[in-house]
Amino acid sequence: MNARRPLLFTGAALSVAALSLTGCGFVEDDSTISIVVTESAPFQEPAEIAAELLEEQGYELDITYMTDIVQPNQVVDQGEYEGNYFQHLAYLNNFNESNDTAVEPLFSVYYAPAGLFSLEHDSLEDLPDGAEINLPVDPSNNGRALQLLADEGLIEIDESVSVIDLTQNDITDNPRDFQFVETDQQSAAQVLPDVDASFAFVRLIAEADYDVDETMLSIEDGREEIRTPFTCVVAVGPDGVTDEQAQALQDAFQSEEVEQWFEDYQGGVIDYADFITLENNEEIWEDFTS
Repeated sequence: MNARRPLLFTGAALSVAALSLTGCGFVEDDSTISIVVTESAPFQEPAEIAAELLEEQGYELDITYMTDIVQPNQVVDQGEYEGNYFQHLAYLNNFNESNDTAVEPLFSVYYAPAGLFSLEHDSLEDLPDGAEINLPVDPSNNGRALQLLADEGLIEIDESVSVIDLTQNDITDNPRDFQFVETDQQSAAQVLPDVDASFAFVRLIAEADYDVDETMLSIEDGREEIRTPFTCVVAVGPDGVTDEQAQALQDAFQSEEVEQWFEDYQGGVIDYADFITLENNEEIWEDFTS
C-alpha cells in the first residue's frame, strides 16, 4: 500500500536563523524522506543514527539542520518538507493553535526531564524572599515551570488551568514575592550565574558542564500529565508520508541503537520514550488536543 498517511503525531532553539530550502525541499521520490531537525544533540545524533538504519532499508533521510523553532513547522505544514524532529507535544499543540497549522505527531522519541537549578542556593528553603527565578519564555514550557513551583508549594496557581496553558496570570498567591524573568529555554543554563534559580531541562545543565545533582533544587515527578505533553516526537504535515515511510521512520527512530544512545548520553539524563506509535498516535493526539 502506498497511500499517504495523513499527518498524525516533537525541543527548540536559541535565535531565529534563516532556513535554506535549496536542495532540501519536499521530495516526491518515496525512497527519500525530507526532515528538518534542530542542531542539538538529542535531535541531531538520533537522526543521524536513524539515517544510517534507513539507508540499510533503501531510504535516504534527507536532513536539514536548523536553530529556528518556527520555520520547522511552517515548512512541514506547507509541504516543503515531509517531517520534523525538534519539539514536544505541548509546543506543537500551542504552535498549531497560534498559527493555524496542521502538523501532528507520528511517534515519540524521548522525554526530557526538567527541574529547578541554582548555583547559589542548596535547597528550595534557602531561596530568599524576592528571589529572581528564570522561566522559559515560550508558553508551553513557561507553564511547566510554574507547575513545578506550585507542586513544591512555592506559589499557588489556578488548579483549573492545564499545565500547557499556565501563565503568570494564573498565579493566585506568591507568598515569597519571587521575581520572574523569562528567557529562551535554551539559555536556561547560561543564565544560572545571574539568577537565584532557573528552570531548565536536565540535559542543558549537564551540557553546560554543571553537576546536575549539586545544582538541582527540584525535578519534575514524571507523572503522566507532565510526561506526555513534554515528550518529543517526529511530526509530519497534512500531506503526510506513505505507510511504508512511516513504518520505516518509526523502526529507525525507535530502534535499539537510538535507545542505547539516550541511555549513554550525559549519563542518561534523557528518557527514551517509545509509547507513542503508529498504532496509537491518533488516539493520543486527539485526547491531548481535546
